[in-house]
Amino acid sequence: MSMKDVGYRFKEFWDDFRKETSGLIGLGILALSLIVVLFEPVFLPFKDVDGNWRNISYWQDSPPAAPPAWTNLFAAEKSATTAYLNDPIVEDVDDPDFGLARVYTFKYNYKYDKSPLDMIFRAKGDGMLFMNLSVIRPDGETVYLGQVYEEGLDGDDIRFTVDTDARSSVYEFIRAHASEEAIANSDSSNVKPTNIIFAKAGADMLSAREPLKGEYLYKVTIPASLLEDGTNRIEEARLIVTGRVSGVLGTDTSKRDIYSGIIAGLKWALFIGLVTSIISVLVGVIYGIICAYFGGATDTIMQFVFEVFVSMPMLPILIVLSATFKPSIWIIIGAMIVFYWVGPVKTVRSMALQIKEETYIEAAKALGAGKWRIIFKHMAPILLPYSFANMALSVPGAIVAESSLSLLGLGDPSIISWGQILHDAQLSGATLNGLWWWIVPPGLFIAIMGMTFAFLGFAMDKILHPKLRTR
Repeated sequence: MSMKDVGYRFKEFWDDFRKETSGLIGLGILALSLIVVLFEPVFLPFKDVDGNWRNISYWQDSPPAAPPAWTNLFAAEKSATTAYLNDPIVEDVDDPDFGLARVYTFKYNYKYDKSPLDMIFRAKGDGMLFMNLSVIRPDGETVYLGQVYEEGLDGDDIRFTVDTDARSSVYEFIRAHASEEAIANSDSSNVKPTNIIFAKAGADMLSAREPLKGEYLYKVTIPASLLEDGTNRIEEARLIVTGRVSGVLGTDTSKRDIYSGIIAGLKWALFIGLVTSIISVLVGVIYGIICAYFGGATDTIMQFVFEVFVSMPMLPILIVLSATFKPSIWIIIGAMIVFYWVGPVKTVRSMALQIKEETYIEAAKALGAGKWRIIFKHMAPILLPYSFANMALSVPGAIVAESSLSLLGLGDPSIISWGQILHDAQLSGATLNGLWWWIVPPGLFIAIMGMTFAFLGFAMDKILHPKLRTR
């Protein structure tokens, strides 16, 4: 078949395909999915998700079990969203404690009703570093947070959190403003520091907290003399304001960003579905052609093998295999191929029985063409296009099967899949705790991906199978 013939047939197929609205919708979703996979780093807010999904320390700056940021639109009281401040203002100023000092200032505009959960200062340092940390509030009050002293640094991480490291300092701020009666009547030592920092100061600030909105200045002050010789350095200074709502799809109880998990899991959903369906359908098509062409005892034996495989329950056997062997994505894909190849066999066999009697097949035999040449050269190229619909329709089943195994805890823990996300949600009691954003998105994306290939499969089925054509 020449390239001109291929181009003509493709154009003929496309002219029919674009008349199918469902097929175009499926093709559009698939194209968008492939773009997301190809440019995954662009869409991921956390760049190293694949290698750190189960690394607790990687997610330690995120809020636990935080709803999506867009839920603020439907809330009467707005919650602070997670913010990343990576560009501080750096200036040398006269400081009463250090004399000449280098000050890193982060500006944060607080415009919410509920305060952030934490404020986390992070940086990398070399040598020895000593710094004071404080927050200047919109009312002019300064809240001293504490000090950091580190030595022997060699590109090591520096981390200071208001929630844990500044509790005693914030308590001093409470004592300076709240009434003795209010302090006596409440356990102020257990008050969340950010609730105090972002509330108006007053005698009853512990019981009747009123948000203090405006611009906050988070200052990190370092003696300039420490930085003069260049051996002591601070780099990549940044401030993370940990909000009560976070990201596009929120976080789970391990502080992981669910949106990042969904995006990272997309490539595995496509990989599992496409590899399983393509290999299994190709095997099934060749198997059906061989059955039809050889006939007789060969066909009887092969049909018996087919009946054995088609009668075996796939999911229970996959569960047994995953429980017996170390869970691996390759074992799961291989096991699914073993069961999925039976799908197109009956249809292909019936079509091959008709093609086998065609004149050009008889002519090929008369010219001395071998059996395998006839199968692969003359019969398979005709029947393979009719199997494309089967390929598309097999993808959803493969995705759901892997998700089912992962949901049962029998999936490959080394990858991020939507089933793994649902499994973690089940273990953590997401349903009982009302963490709907941990359950709905992966389930919805499994359904959308299945719907995408179902639309493509139904459209191609109508076009490629003459009895179903709608022209």
